[in-house]
Amino acid sequence: MTKRTLAALTLAFFLLPAAGSIGLAQGRCMTTFGAPTCVTADIAPVFAPTGWKTVAVEQITFRVADYKKEAAFYAALMGWTLRSDDGKQAVMDVGPWGTVIFKQVPASSFEAPPPAAAGQPARTPVTAAIESFGYVIDKWDAKVVEAELKKRGLSPVADNDGRGFESFRVKDPDGFDLQISNGNGYARARKTPSTANLSEPLPFASTGWKTVWLDHFSFNAGDYKKSASFYQNLLGWTPTYDEGSQNELMIGEAGDIIIRGGNPLSPEFGKGPSRGDRARIDHISLGIAPWDTDGVKAELEKRGLRAQIDTSSRHKDASGQWVADEIHTAAFKSYHTATPNGYNLQISYVTHDNRLALANAVNPKKVSGGGQ
Repeated sequence: MTKRTLAALTLAFFLLPAAGSIGLAQGRCMTTFGAPTCVTADIAPVFAPTGWKTVAVEQITFRVADYKKEAAFYAALMGWTLRSDDGKQAVMDVGPWGTVIFKQVPASSFEAPPPAAAGQPARTPVTAAIESFGYVIDKWDAKVVEAELKKRGLSPVADNDGRGFESFRVKDPDGFDLQISNGNGYARARKTPSTANLSEPLPFASTGWKTVWLDHFSFNAGDYKKSASFYQNLLGWTPTYDEGSQNELMIGEAGDIIIRGGNPLSPEFGKGPSRGDRARIDHISLGIAPWDTDGVKAELEKRGLRAQIDTSSRHKDASGQWVADEIHTAAFKSYHTATPNGYNLQISYVTHDNRLALANAVNPKKVSGGGQ
């Protein structure tokens, strides 16, 4: 057994959901929908809508302990191409629709994994985290954008390149770094071919897959209703359903996001463990093409990678117990694996054309026949 295989199997053991647990994209309220702790009523908007619409992804930035290995991994597995590498970070094109930046940081800047249970091997550290994302909006006038941000109590910081790219960075309700831009940066650059070469060899043979869709971020917030309202009213993101512990939103034509976390209308809100002062994205799900349910699993395992099934949806069996839907017949199909820096990468069959597959599969109102 190779070191890579052993590491993958070890990580898989600790990331497997507990028996009877809810799927990774399925909120905790799906099977207790309507309970006092799962109130779906709206809250007052955090501020008035700007009228802006999100039209493109500008960037998704990761902090990683080994950016070269991470870049080579995504090139081989997910079909990404290198745009630039300055020795400190790699900028990669995710097809024509996205840009990911892998930024080198010390491994010591990440939290150590919790101690392993007695008799179990040490847990593999996770040395990768998304620290920022940025989007292009449809109506850009730097002075107007800045004024509208300040009007809503935000403190915009200009981040321009002097060559036509303009943006502002603000903090969302949990302090997460959000960039709002005019589209003349990475979004424009990826329209032209890149001739850059990776500085790290590919870790395995290319799969031939292409990343075609930002299926979702799993975005954990202290107050998911507040965060959903923030993004809905600031960037025009459209909610699909509120389940009581999370809300999935459509990021215009750029992708989707699941915002999950504490429910301020729950009588238990604020009584449990704090999620901390900063939002985190515990995994990213990306749709690929071509998709073959058994073939994707085989290709992952052939490369010594974990292929953890996640259909997210559940049904009751003959005994009344909630069990996961079978991946070949489920409305949503995906696998989780781990990157060289231990990040949780979800690979799904979702594309722009079936983008609501997950929302429909786990929407408790539709499952219970209540409509939406």
